[in-house]
Amino acid sequence: MRNTDQSQRFAITGWLGLCCLLLFCMVVLGGVTRLTDSGLSMVRWEPVSGVLPPLNQAAWQVEFDHYRQFPEYQKINAGMSLDRFKTIFYFEYAHRLLGRVIGLVFAAGFAWLWFRQRLPYSLKPHFVAMFVLGGMQGLLGWYMVKSGLVDLPHVSQYRLTAHLGLAIL
Repeated sequence: MRNTDQSQRFAITGWLGLCCLLLFCMVVLGGVTRLTDSGLSMVRWEPVSGVLPPLNQAAWQVEFDHYRQFPEYQKINAGMSLDRFKTIFYFEYAHRLLGRVIGLVFAAGFAWLWFRQRLPYSLKPHFVAMFVLGGMQGLLGWYMVKSGLVDLPHVSQYRLTAHLGLAIL
């Protein structure tokens, strides 16, 4: 960044600062999701159509009925009320939604800086790699959740460690 002027540095620094703040919030929210045992409440991987939560009582009931088909409900949360399910669902939903927001903020900032020619050429490959790592983080998160949707309703500690480790990277 030695060859960039002050306004370029300010734009890049502001964008990366916002991304770092969002990533910090994501790690904290991931920890809260883990500590509240909310991570297995969303049993489907719907990166595009899953942007909105259930919006009415019937949709909530469908989501809850789907959750009840999985071992976490059957072995740990049998008898859980719909209201309690909504609570744990929203933690995991917020975690996934924040992941989407981070991806959009990163992609939008990257595209804006690129097309306005405010991003030094030497940094472009690094930011492309960071974007790919972010996408891999989402896939790894689902791979981790998937490990807990089997007969033993707990996520693999190895997959959890990999998910957190990639977040720190």
